[in-house]
Amino acid sequence: MRSGPFGDVGDIRAPHHPIGRGVPSTVSAVRALLVANPSATTTTAAGQDVIAHALASEIKLDVVATRYRGHAAELAARARAEAVDLVVVLGGDGTVNEALNGLLADGPGEHVPALGVVPGGSANVFARALGVPREPLEATHTLLGAIAEGRSRRVGLGRADERWFSFNAGLGWDADVIASMERARGRGHDATPTRYVATSIRRWSRARVDPPDLTVEIPGEEPVSGVKLALVSNTDPWTYLGGRPVRTNPGCSFDRGLGVFALRSLGLPTVLRLVQQVLRRDGATGLRSVVRRDDVPALRVTSSEAVNLQVDGDHLGRRSDVEFVAVPEALRVVV
Repeated sequence: MRSGPFGDVGDIRAPHHPIGRGVPSTVSAVRALLVANPSATTTTAAGQDVIAHALASEIKLDVVATRYRGHAAELAARARAEAVDLVVVLGGDGTVNEALNGLLADGPGEHVPALGVVPGGSANVFARALGVPREPLEATHTLLGAIAEGRSRRVGLGRADERWFSFNAGLGWDADVIASMERARGRGHDATPTRYVATSIRRWSRARVDPPDLTVEIPGEEPVSGVKLALVSNTDPWTYLGGRPVRTNPGCSFDRGLGVFALRSLGLPTVLRLVQQVLRRDGATGLRSVVRRDDVPALRVTSSEAVNLQVDGDHLGRRSDVEFVAVPEALRVVV
């Protein structure tokens, strides 16, 4: 260990490529920070070490393990300030979300390091949407190949007030489930698909009895009131039930605006039909209680009382007024 610009870091270095900015002339000149979440669901300490050494064999690498909530954001913001070329996240969607919020704390621009993702969580929605291999070591080799070939893309992101998100945000039932899952993880329970389904059923039964009252406002349209659930997507699919993709807005992508999915009924017949439909390729269609829009540049969701808000599967507390904005080509991603 040594002390560096990112605190106590593992010093794994290749001899000091084109991924944007003023680009080093060789792969070995790429300065990168690996932000590793030691609590990541699908990687072990030994696996993280193998990945770090694989990266360090080709690029100039510092490695930092996150120690607390928000640490990844701090590290990514410091990497931007230190003019690092690339920030690689080894972890799940929560760690990725923190990192991109740190990278974009001062907004998009050519000064922002590129982002690389090695999936280590239980869902890895952002990585899957980008086509990153699910197996961490395979994803690492793919990332190194992309660096060597100068392969990257600009992706659009969403903002929920001050918070950036990569794939999804929501208010109401969906966010209630995320809040409950976070409490369960705090008690040492794993975030398994089975637990997610059980939690969804339990929170639906509560929301059905005492539903929220949301209003969705899309520029150029009449406000939609009486909404019980509001989801805002930045890509499709935005989550997975085990290995099965869940699709609410199949027309949504990183290259377009936001997708809006609003549900005006939590009745059992509606929910049962909805569950069947969102597991299909074309998503939910033909339901009168569903309001669906694709490629929306901005929207606002208000509530008569504060309700739970989640962003990329991270519970942000309770809000009664949230503005969502699509930001095209916000971040360069090495894939």
